[in-house]
Amino acid sequence: MAFTSQQLITNSWYLSGIVSRGLETVSDEQISDGLYRLNGFLAMKSADLGLIPYYQVVSGNFIAGQEVYFIPNLMHIESLTFFLNQPNSGDPIRFSMKEATREDYFATGRVEKITTLPYQWHLERVFGGANLYVYYLPLENYAYQLVGKYQLFSTVLNQDLSLIYDNFYIEYLTYGLAQYLCEYYQVIPPPSMVKQLMAFENHMRDVSPMDLTMRKLEYFNTQQGFMYVDANIARGFRPVS
Repeated sequence: MAFTSQQLITNSWYLSGIVSRGLETVSDEQISDGLYRLNGFLAMKSADLGLIPYYQVVSGNFIAGQEVYFIPNLMHIESLTFFLNQPNSGDPIRFSMKEATREDYFATGRVEKITTLPYQWHLERVFGGANLYVYYLPLENYAYQLVGKYQLFSTVLNQDLSLIYDNFYIEYLTYGLAQYLCEYYQVIPPPSMVKQLMAFENHMRDVSPMDLTMRKLEYFNTQQGFMYVDANIARGFRPVS
């Protein structure tokens, strides 16, 4: 069943206690203010990855010799892989890539401008999305696939939110907007509403948590470290003896 943004805004006004249900109606001006505050609330929550429950699997292409790729609305990458052959071909080969910290990617010594199989990536948030950096530079055009979280989009009046969000998230947005309206109009929010909103946010972080699996690093092993020959053989794909 359809559930529009106007219905959400109306319910939030009543839930906040600013407009009395059964005694008052939400005015056109309040609907307009509510839409503005709802989009502000969505924008603020986009900065908190734990409160975005949706991951997306997105495909793109690395370009031969290109290091930086702007991806609109991207907030976080959970995993990134690329294919040596096209995914729809008969024998695609998928390679994993390793995330590098800002310091590891930008402040460590390395040979630049090498084109081969990329093995390392780093993500930098920028206005409107994020820049994805890859090293080594791709030797050819490679299809990639990333799993990540994207920012929540603004809504318009009478948009059917049930086509975008699950019912539990619409309920969360209703409570979140109600508190946002109280703060904006300097009204003390009902304690029961605040308590329920906190419960929603606590549960929300368990819906699609980030993968924090620990990976064991061995400091003493038989595999050789980085050598200059690695300039021509991608470090991430050397055979293990």
